[in-house]
Amino acid sequence: MNASSSPAPPLRNQASRQPNRRTSFWMWTTFSLSAIAAIGLLLIPAFVIRPFTHQSPGPLWLAMALRQRAPLGTLIAGLACLIFVFVLWRTVGRWRKSLLALTLLMVIFSTVMSRLNYFEWMFHPIAGAQFVAQAQSKLDPKEMILAVNLGGEARAYPISQMAYHHVLNDVVAGVPIAVTY
Repeated sequence: MNASSSPAPPLRNQASRQPNRRTSFWMWTTFSLSAIAAIGLLLIPAFVIRPFTHQSPGPLWLAMALRQRAPLGTLIAGLACLIFVFVLWRTVGRWRKSLLALTLLMVIFSTVMSRLNYFEWMFHPIAGAQFVAQAQSKLDPKEMILAVNLGGEARAYPISQMAYHHVLNDVVAGVPIAVTY
């Protein structure tokens, strides 16, 4: 059999391929926007609300609003990404499949993390604080402290220790208190 006797494969004209490219473009764009939304709902509050940085009211309000809406928002965006991954998976090569899988993993991570209070990891309270008498203290005389005097019992909390943890739970004169900085 010679090459001239085999039927040539049908050629698609340029117009018939255009809708596929257009559909693919919109699917990739929507997938990308959904992924950015899911990841952004996790990362923007985490970036704005950090220890030892200035937090102005506007960005802090935005971070808290996003943080409050993140569980539902990441779930919706994550489901959209999952649907687009299933649709796009059959139409792409190995490298784009790797990109889809990596992006989906980041979206799943963001969806799970948005349900956890990761701020507790940054601002965790001091566990098992120990106190010494003023005479035994090795604090510099210029060291700034938070002081509590309650029912004749006094405590001093060094700002240098409180600045990182921000919260210390204690009992002074039988009264539970939360010391914060």
